[in-house]
Amino acid sequence: MTASSKQPTTAKPSAIVFIVVILIAVFSACGQENISNNKPKESNMRIKIIIGENEFPAIIYDNETARVFLTKLPLKVNMTELNGNEKYYTFSENLSKETAQNPGTINAGDIMLWSSNTLVLFYKTFSTSYSYIKIGRIEDTKNLEVALGRKNIDVVFREEYQPSAEVKK
Repeated sequence: MTASSKQPTTAKPSAIVFIVVILIAVFSACGQENISNNKPKESNMRIKIIIGENEFPAIIYDNETARVFLTKLPLKVNMTELNGNEKYYTFSENLSKETAQNPGTINAGDIMLWSSNTLVLFYKTFSTSYSYIKIGRIEDTKNLEVALGRKNIDVVFREEYQPSAEVKK
């Protein structure tokens, strides 16, 4: 055989398998990182949640649903107890067209929207199979569960810098 008539070399099957395994590992790791870092982007906006004599500062996330929620403030609602871990209030209209996602774990202090029109305030941490749109989170949940109690309760949501504005019902 002359130099110009060399046969092309082919990769050995073991080399191809090795490359495929490496690519799968790399892409799997990227996917896992995205899942574990499924943390919404926080905005500069802060609100205050008032439950009886207690005030809880909360961070609002930077998404369409959170921005629509902010247009409702100040807001006083009677939240209904559910499952010994959350309070909810259902708006008469939809607040979101965003796609809900399963957060896997709900943390005490999470503020989320379920089914496009139901505001949910969680006071316990637990795993879930339900999907929500994240609106925000209470920064310090100390005394949150005690403040909310086990019955339906009035809760006020207002922008943090508003001392005492007219509350919408």
